[in-house]
Amino acid sequence: MNDDVKKIEEKLQEVIDKTEDAIKGFNKAAENASDVSTKTYFSRRAKNRQRFLTQLKNASPDLRLGNEDIDGTTAGAVHRTWMDVKAFFSADNDESMLEEAVRGDKSAIEEYNEVLAETHVPARVKEILREQRDAIQNDLETSEILEDFR
Repeated sequence: MNDDVKKIEEKLQEVIDKTEDAIKGFNKAAENASDVSTKTYFSRRAKNRQRFLTQLKNASPDLRLGNEDIDGTTAGAVHRTWMDVKAFFSADNDESMLEEAVRGDKSAIEEYNEVLAETHVPARVKEILREQRDAIQNDLETSEILEDFR
């Protein structure tokens, strides 16, 4: 296998893994949030990331990306445990969950930018990545606004 293709596969797999972590994380945030509108916000974000995951897996059928299960990473599992601990000790679960969403979105944007900087990523995949990154950027701004209002 060409080294460039392998590198792209690895980078896209990292994005897929982080997207799986985001799905589970937003579901966890919805579970921990107390306000109904905040729960709905996080549930909608989880569904959006599920759509992102499907798009990524379908965008490059020639690449061997992901599997059918949403596993996430060990680091993501540790982070979700941290969210539970933070929610348990926090006076405002919704604000603490929004803080974690902001942190996760910033990390995701960095990850997307790294893949987009690669020259050998197929044009269609880059287009999808740009659209998803921009949507995450919009979500980040929304989360920051909601966090400021808490």
